[in-house]
Amino acid sequence: MSDTMTSNAPRRPWRPAPVLSASIALQVAALAAIAIRPHAWPWALGAMFADHLLLTGIGLWPRSTLLGPNWTRLPDEAAARGAIAITIDDGPDPDNTPRVLDLLERHIVKATFFCVGERVLRYPELAREIVRRGHAIENHSQRHRHHFSVMGPGGLAKEIGQAQDSITGVIGVAPRFFRAPAGLRNPLLEPVLTRFGLRLASWTRRGFDTASHDAKMVLGRLTRNLGPGDILLLHDGHAGRTRAGEPIVLEVLPKLLTAVAAANLRPITLREALT
Repeated sequence: MSDTMTSNAPRRPWRPAPVLSASIALQVAALAAIAIRPHAWPWALGAMFADHLLLTGIGLWPRSTLLGPNWTRLPDEAAARGAIAITIDDGPDPDNTPRVLDLLERHIVKATFFCVGERVLRYPELAREIVRRGHAIENHSQRHRHHFSVMGPGGLAKEIGQAQDSITGVIGVAPRFFRAPAGLRNPLLEPVLTRFGLRLASWTRRGFDTASHDAKMVLGRLTRNLGPGDILLLHDGHAGRTRAGEPIVLEVLPKLLTAVAAANLRPITLREALT
């Protein structure tokens, strides 16, 4: 794994979140209690176990900010301009992504694609086409492992760093954001992200379009209380399908973009919100 992107995005300083500082303090106190009063070990180990369960539960909450910074909405300045972000995950996909790009172009909308590194390497021309049309590609890990959230620091760094190199090598632009597979993570992720100069981004709402066959229901989830600053999530990879066999994203996206325009909202990429 190289440091290809470190020259493009400076590392951010890592500061443990308050919940992590409290967890570390509790672990140290529990070990000290066992050393001083060995007979207290059941209580001390119980407290440590409960602490681990709490941290695990927080990691399974994709929109949580307790483990570190997490974009669940655009910054206030972008929201004040009526901006929202449409994000599209798990591609590029040779069947769905070109049709998604055509829909976005028809509505003159820019989106953020969270791409899987190995798929970018498999379909490099498609990745370059995403960028050529004015969209942004961000880091969604190298292989989209289902056990990503239980990886240690070495595994996390490998998955994120390889994707960073894969994407940068193909499109010539280093990602600035990272989205965890399924949004699930653990307390070890934020220090790794700071090492690569990446920001964690989740969403304001998602349509669950990978699991649903009902386009109307997916659209309803995305447009309910739609407003400035929202980050919306759809998928071009692993796309669910309607009962007629059509990818959900292709049926939902035109109606979503119409709703966005009717609400006088302006879709931008996440990196546009940085400036």
